[in-house]
Amino acid sequence: MNIGKYTFDEFKEVVRKFHGYVAPGIIIGGYMVEKAKSALPEGVIFDAAVETVWCLPDAIQLLTPCTIGNGWMKIFDFGKFALSLYDKTDGKGFRAHLDISKLDSRPAIKTWFLKLKPRSEQDTGKILEEIRLAADSICTVNRIVIRPEYLARREKNSISICKLCGEAFPSYHGDICPACKGQSPYVINEQ
Repeated sequence: MNIGKYTFDEFKEVVRKFHGYVAPGIIIGGYMVEKAKSALPEGVIFDAAVETVWCLPDAIQLLTPCTIGNGWMKIFDFGKFALSLYDKTDGKGFRAHLDISKLDSRPAIKTWFLKLKPRSEQDTGKILEEIRLAADSICTVNRIVIRPEYLARREKNSISICKLCGEAFPSYHGDICPACKGQSPYVINEQ
């Protein structure tokens, strides 16, 4: 079973080049994306939502036009291995998730997913082979409707110049940029 336009082995190579290694989560995510995408009506223009920061955003970016940068993908850090593809206008779509109830016959995937053994004790080759054999059969898809408040398009609005640092930033933050308000994750070292 293909993952998008790729064979299993081709997709593994695409993942390796993009992600740095062949992550089982992106491979499974590829099957999830394809299962949700195939449930959408033909020709629908869709957005994506992902419920984890791990692996699934990369699967969406590799297999759909939805990216973090273009704003067509929203990331909710719920820690759930699930993604949704939905019509941009009415929010009707499909949510795919890795279904725990379907993993009993896939012990390597189950051990990997539930972290039943340290990563160093897991056999990545066996995990990937189980994923190849399972394809999308370990995923469940449900109909969903995105709440209207999440359908709003992000706006860049006007730009202001921070009164403290002199850098440009979106005006909706006020007169001082978030970094100068103490929200920066780092301290600038001007050496």
